[in-house]
Amino acid sequence: MPSSIVAGTKRRPTLTTYRLRVDPAIYATFPDYAGLAIYARGLHNGPSDAASLALLAEESAACRAAFGQNKAASHPNIVAWREAFARFGSKPSKYPCSPEALISRVLRGNDLPAINRVVDLYNAISVRYVLPIGGEDWDMLTSDGVLTFARGDEPFVELSGGVEETSYPDPGEVIWADSSGITCRRWNWRQCRRTRLTEATTNAYFILDSLPPFSQADLLAAGNDLAELLRGVSAGCAIEMELLRA
Repeated sequence: MPSSIVAGTKRRPTLTTYRLRVDPAIYATFPDYAGLAIYARGLHNGPSDAASLALLAEESAACRAAFGQNKAASHPNIVAWREAFARFGSKPSKYPCSPEALISRVLRGNDLPAINRVVDLYNAISVRYVLPIGGEDWDMLTSDGVLTFARGDEPFVELSGGVEETSYPDPGEVIWADSSGITCRRWNWRQCRRTRLTEATTNAYFILDSLPPFSQADLLAAGNDLAELLRGVSAGCAIEMELLRA
């Protein structure tokens, strides 16, 4: 069952009540999976700024130094995710997990992309720890968010060439979903348009996904690093962490 870890600041009145949970069927197939949910209220997001751009550049340079001539797919953390994706039928070379996509971009000579201040922060931590991290607008959830195996009829809405497109998952694909549809496909591969973090987002949740050999201690360290950065750009925000594990 999930266990709670409360971090830091004085708690404000509840603005959003939906939470993240994991279908027991996921644990039956992936018993060593652990997720860290971070719920943040009172964020002050905005366009990428000098501080977030500097952080992206710093983590990009550190990533290139750490990997050298090695490819992202060679890292043990990413090997574990490639094996997991293959187990539920998603070809990992076609659908890379989120840190593999980010790190591959960096190793091609590009810095991490600047999206907005809060997204920049979690992408930097994702690359620092070689860990899948996603962030969503908490106020856009229409029910609890559940990590589960797809039936195949859940809608997934994304922007393609500036136009909204709806697709559907493969049956058995691992997805995050609420009552309105998929919020993230292939575990941590691609997020939907509805719950994306925008410059107007004030309440958000983040999910940090881990599989062995990534340790629980490192998972909590990554969460604490992200929480510290969020407090740095959003003085007075309220942050709560919840460990999701079998």
